[in-house]
Amino acid sequence: MSQKKRGIHELYGDDPIAADELVWGRKSDPLTRRGFLTKGGLAAMSAAVGASIPFAHLMPGGLIPAALAQSDEPFVIPGKEDLIVLNDRPINAETPAHLLDDRVTPGKYLFVRNNGREPALPGIDPASWTLEIGGESAQRTASFSIAELKQTFKHYTYQLQIECGGNGRSEFVPPAGGNQWSVGAVGCPEWTGVRLRDVLEHVGIKDDAVYVAYYGRDAHASGDPSKVPISRGVPLAKALEKESLIAWAMNGEDIPHLNGYPLRLVCGGWPASVSGKWLAKILIRDRVHDGPKMTGTSYRVPCKPVAPGSEVPDEQMCIIESMPVKSLITYPKSGIEHALGDRLALRGHAWAGDLSVRAVQVSIDFGATWHKARLEKPVNRLAWQHWQAEVEFPESGYYEIWARATDSEGRAQPMVLPGWNPKGYLNNACHRIAVQVA
Repeated sequence: MSQKKRGIHELYGDDPIAADELVWGRKSDPLTRRGFLTKGGLAAMSAAVGASIPFAHLMPGGLIPAALAQSDEPFVIPGKEDLIVLNDRPINAETPAHLLDDRVTPGKYLFVRNNGREPALPGIDPASWTLEIGGESAQRTASFSIAELKQTFKHYTYQLQIECGGNGRSEFVPPAGGNQWSVGAVGCPEWTGVRLRDVLEHVGIKDDAVYVAYYGRDAHASGDPSKVPISRGVPLAKALEKESLIAWAMNGEDIPHLNGYPLRLVCGGWPASVSGKWLAKILIRDRVHDGPKMTGTSYRVPCKPVAPGSEVPDEQMCIIESMPVKSLITYPKSGIEHALGDRLALRGHAWAGDLSVRAVQVSIDFGATWHKARLEKPVNRLAWQHWQAEVEFPESGYYEIWARATDSEGRAQPMVLPGWNPKGYLNNACHRIAVQVA
């Protein structure tokens, strides 16, 4: 047994959950292999490294000793499998495209996008969790336990697609700051809860209502209790859509801890940042919400196209709402070898924010010609749509398969990067995979 495993074993015995909660990370890229600590984690780290840590009281919250961070042993994210960790303070991890092949995204493969430090799992008690409703444009205030939400309002289940606004950021030139997502910050699980609309109407909505905002119980990455990591929202019309949920379950089970357990908002089709996790408060506002990550360049793009690398004044930035049309090839995995003469089956998903997808096409000649794929209807509004196709290669060699979706209003994915923006949002360029034919 390694020194690290021995130290963890001495503190936690054979409890795999406690051990998993101790260390997070990924198998590769040692420059980013650090992790959060659970309550009491510094004592565990002292045991794991086999010595005391004299300046432990000065160690930043959420960091593990470099001796462990530089270990060759793989780290794990509790409840997740094979995600690629982009950042661990706070934790952000995406899903390789081929692992998004399920029609309904399993919890173990749903990406993680955190702006702060999630509430510690041992400290979460669903029985005592409360949700406050208020704001300038609420006719009255109210507070609900999760049990009261379940008892008071009708339950609904929808499959809803959520995607990080920065999904695809790694392709922008010049580079944009932030987590360098490729294509895997997206998923489409089933969510169960009550309609946000029913709860808002229960407390009453004043005529001057404009926006609905959330606050969660995650903490600022700095550890400063006076700071909030993120508080965003949506216009009233989006909040009142029948698919906008206050959810307590995903795929018929508790929501995974890192995805918002025990309660979260889900407003499908818009940047996932509007679907607040660890939900504690909802405000009905008489103005566009001005919480953290609602102003400046956060989740905003230039209102008009700009040259790459431009500095854009805040007043010329517009809030991202419905996400653009996009598609993903989930089978086969990029980089496969394929026999000449055999047809290759393809499949994937496509989505278009508040809209639906009209068509999906595939190309094997870098977009010179396109072939129509078979496209299914969504199981409900704001769910992604599945597509299938087959291709045949004329000769041996290196090929790329490209996928392109078109939305219900006729807008198609670009073959190259869309308009540049300072934060690298809304990249919906065609997804492509590599195939070696021999």
